[in-house]
Formats: sequence, C-alpha cells, structure tokens
Amino acid sequence: MTSRQTEARRRWWALLVLCLGVLMIVLDTTIVNVALPSIRADLGFSETGLVWVVNAYMLTFGGFLLLGGRLGDLYGHRRVFLAGIALFTLASLGCGLAQTQGLLVVARAVQGLGGAVVSAVALSLIMNLFTEPADRARAMGVYGFVCAGGGSLGVLLGGFLTGTLSWHWVFLVNLPIGIAVAGLCLALIPRGSKPAGNRRLDWGGAASITGALMLAVYAVVGGNEAGWTSARTLGLLAAAAALLAAFIVIESRVAVPLMPLGLFRHRNVATANAAGVLWAAAMFAWFFMSALYMQLVLGWSPMQVGLAFLPANLIMAVLSLGISARIVMRFGLRLPMAGGLMLGALGLALFALAPVGGSFVLHVLPGMVLLGIGAGIAFNPMLLAAMSDVAPEDSGLASGVVNTAFMMGGALGLAVLASLAAGRTAGLQAAGVSPVEALNAGYRLAFALGAGFALLAGALGSWWLRTPAAPMAAPATPVA
Repeated sequence: MTSRQTEARRRWWALLVLCLGVLMIVLDTTIVNVALPSIRADLGFSETGLVWVVNAYMLTFGGFLLLGGRLGDLYGHRRVFLAGIALFTLASLGCGLAQTQGLLVVARAVQGLGGAVVSAVALSLIMNLFTEPADRARAMGVYGFVCAGGGSLGVLLGGFLTGTLSWHWVFLVNLPIGIAVAGLCLALIPRGSKPAGNRRLDWGGAASITGALMLAVYAVVGGNEAGWTSARTLGLLAAAAALLAAFIVIESRVAVPLMPLGLFRHRNVATANAAGVLWAAAMFAWFFMSALYMQLVLGWSPMQVGLAFLPANLIMAVLSLGISARIVMRFGLRLPMAGGLMLGALGLALFALAPVGGSFVLHVLPGMVLLGIGAGIAFNPMLLAAMSDVAPEDSGLASGVVNTAFMMGGALGLAVLASLAAGRTAGLQAAGVSPVEALNAGYRLAFALGAGFALLAGALGSWWLRTPAAPMAAPATPVA
C-alpha cells in the first residue's frame, strides 16, 4: 500500500514538472507581446518587420507541432521532451542576448521548434502517467488550467520585467525554469517502454508546409513596400502555392502523413479547422495590435499594458476549469462555439472604435471582457468539434491538426492585418495626418478586419457544424 501511495505521489509531482515545462512555452506566447514596443525601439524594427518577432515563433511552432508527436513515438517521449526543453532554453538565451534583428528572429524560430516538441510530447506523457479515468480527468484539468492561466501570468510578468529591467529578461527568465524542468524530469518521469522502431517521420511534409507558410507570410509582410503586384510578391506567393501543392501530394502518398488529408472529409473536422484559422487570425491580431495601441497611442507603460490584459486572461482561465465544458454538455457544440465567436467579434469591434485619447474603463475593459468570455466559451467546443467525427484512436491527431491550423491561421492573419494597418498609417501620414492619429487609424482597421474574421468563424460554426451522432465524452475532454 505504501509503495502504491508513493508511486501515486510521484506521478502527481511528475505532472507538476510537465506543467511547468508547458507553462514556460505558454508564457512565451504572451510575455513577448508587452515587450514588442521596447524591442522595436531598441533594435530598430519597422512596423511590419516587428511582426516577425511573433511570426517566426508561431510558424515553426505550428509547422512542427504534429512532427513533434511523431518524434516522441519514435525516440521515446521523455527523451524528446528533454530535447525540446533544452532547445527551447538555449534559444531563449539567444533571444535574451540578441543585439540584432536577424539574431532575434532566428532565435525565436528555434524557440518555436523547441516549444512545438515540448507541447506535443507533454500531453502524451500525461496520458501515459495517468491511466485511471478519474486521475486522468484531474490531471487534464490541471494541464488545461496551466495552459489558460499562463496567459495571465505572461502579460503580467512581461510588463514587470520590461518595465523594471529590460525586454531581454522576458526571454532570460526561461533559463532557470528550463534547467529546473530538465533536472526534475530526469528524477521523476520514468523512461517508459521501448518505442516502436518502424515509425517513419514525414520530413517532406513538415518542410514543404512550413516553407509554404513562411514564404506566404514573407510576401504579405513585404507587400506594402514591394508592391502587391510586383514580381517579388507574386513570385513568393507562387512559390508558396507550389510548396503547398507539393505538401498535398506528399500527404496523399506518404505511408505515415504529417496531416492525413482524409480527416477533412469529416464535416465537423473541416468546419472546426476553418473556424480555427479565422478565429486565430483575429485573436493574434488582437494581442499584437492592442499591446501596440495601448503603448504607442495611449502612452501606457509595459506594466499597465500587462494589467490591462489581465481581465481577459483571467476570464479565459476560469472558464477553462470546467464552466465551458458544462455549457457544452448543456447546449451542445454549435451554440457555445458560435456564440463565443460572436462575442469575440463584438469585443474586437469595440476596439475598432477606440479613440486616440481612450480610457481603460470605456475603451479597453469592455472589449477585453467580451474577448475573454468569447474565447473561453468557444475554444472547448471548437476542439470537441474537431474530434467528434473521428475514431477514438485518431482523436489526438485531430486535436493536433486543429492546433496546427490555429497557429498557422494566427501567423498568416497577423501578417495580413499588420501589413494593412501599416499601409493605412503610411497613407494617412503622407496626407498630413498626425503620426498618432495615423497610427491609431491603422490599428482600428486591423481590429475591424479581425472582428470580420471572428464573425465569419462564428457564422461557419452556426451554419455548418452538426451535432455528433455519438454522445460526447466526459467533461474533462474539452479541457484536454
């Protein structure tokens, strides 16, 4: 009995170690947003070039998320988790010490690769550690809370570190965390069984889709400067289309595809992924543009910006603890998903009305609250919809596909909206409008287009999503 209690206690400590590793990855998606204006001023980024500080991370993260799971299957989950933590920690050191734009962007891309591996393998480790349904449900609840609550901690920590020290420390803070996670992982997480040796990695699929998306984003980011009909822009878009076509061909022929195309024959899977792309474009634009709006237009400090994001992130964290799951169990998938996305669209529309002399209570807080509620309600039914039509043994793969779609949609959507906002600002400045007014007009355009993306995602969920024939899983499933 004592031995069993000791083993159970060891598993829960191992869960905390895994969650700490995941928390480090989650932090990095929000902690950087608050530091963006400081990074821009220090390294001399342009408005559109600054997007690459975010997109370099998102593109490699999304591109290698599914591949990270395959690596765990082939080489062992604990070993790959440790490799991902080491890579992410070293890349964080590179980001923190970066003195040039190129070095920072490259290090961010390496961070995304390490983060993808950690995120993909951590969930598999948790599923292997907790085999009893009740324990697994509790473990997944903790994991879901860390993922949602990490956003709140990220914006606060980003504001504090940027305001009191410098932007370099939003990356250097990962060093002690990464070292601690690696050491505790070796001590607490078992090696597991010997992985099967007949798995193949879809390197061609990962390379082609990542290259296609990076070329597309690069073309969009430089579209204002080079011209949308220039040879460079059209050539980059053509190359991206060719790589995308190559990816489809590879996935249709390879034995173990990175993204099985047959998944998209399922109506709910296709709808959830399409809505996820649109919603991610709106969400990432909100995080990116609102941080710049509050600092560059309203003149707030990094710490004030971090506190301004707190209501939305806290609401999302609270909803992730089970409220959203109970709403889904009561009303099904379609209504919560469509309703949450519509609330998010309304929140972005309020940001699109924010003036130059805006206040927190009137022009920031209402939009933050609506976006927090909308995202907190819509995320779980979106994941459930993505997995409702597939067999149980394919649910993890379907979840990985929708997460990848979310990251890629965020990267491409942010590139498009940031580019259009920069073009709007430049045009108004050329017409004699004051710099602050022109800057705010560009941000308002991005918010309005983001609201349109969220509205379209909600419409897709309302019109095309269907109720699964089989009953939904336990309430713990959405948290996963």
